[in-house]
Amino acid sequence: MDLRPEGPARADRAYVTLVTNADYALGAKALLRSLVLSGTKADLVVLHTDVPEAALAPLRALGARLVAVGLLPTSDAFNAAHARDAIHARAAFTKGGKPPFHTPLDNFAKLRLWQLVDYRAVVFLDADTLVLRNIDRLFDYPEFCAAPNVYESLTDFHRMNSGVFTARPSQATFQAMLARLDQPGAFWRRTDQSFLQAFFPDWHGLPVVFNMLQYVWFALPELWNWDQIRVLHFQYEKPWQTHDKADRLRPLIDLWHAHAEGGPVPDLASLPPPCGSR
Repeated sequence: MDLRPEGPARADRAYVTLVTNADYALGAKALLRSLVLSGTKADLVVLHTDVPEAALAPLRALGARLVAVGLLPTSDAFNAAHARDAIHARAAFTKGGKPPFHTPLDNFAKLRLWQLVDYRAVVFLDADTLVLRNIDRLFDYPEFCAAPNVYESLTDFHRMNSGVFTARPSQATFQAMLARLDQPGAFWRRTDQSFLQAFFPDWHGLPVVFNMLQYVWFALPELWNWDQIRVLHFQYEKPWQTHDKADRLRPLIDLWHAHAEGGPVPDLASLPPPCGSR
């Protein structure tokens, strides 16, 4: 399936997110508002699969350019290996809870951003992120930059997190990705994250403040500094869910709701530090 964008590009650079169901559209609404509040002049692009129009309309109202996409043309064997039950059986998520609307195979659709060749540079942001300060400088960073997947231990700096990254759209790159992705016996343990780290083995490390994972709040509080955080990422449980970590993450969840509900957003300097920080 080719991309089906609404309207032409308005700039040569864009923030891109992916929406594959109505739940992630809720997240994207908060993300887009945070980008608008950051003062960026870049395009805001939402790649979306077959999502109800009622869920997409609020994103369009925030100025997003919607681009309809299909899942990648992967084989039946690949799809079976990366189905939710199959991938959780082989690589269970033991550190946190993935929500019921999370479908691992959908994650690979974000690779379609390399087809957005009317943009010179893009920054991808997962729909469960918030931009707390302007990050337009990332458009001048090379391909491929991402922050480490640090939320439990400093030993995790060798693993990247694909919730925020820089890219240069290219049909040649996209075709090379398709050729590498679905080879006989292929299994990407953390779906797009594992694949992108393998495809870009010399990835450039961004500071963790460009992708601050929410579990840092209680697991590594000494890393948390509201004065420096650029992007907050709600990995695992989502802030619009009811879940067993909600009380521990309450200041972060309240911040998300302030963005999502269109009301005033608190000054970051007024927010409390995490318990246990020094």
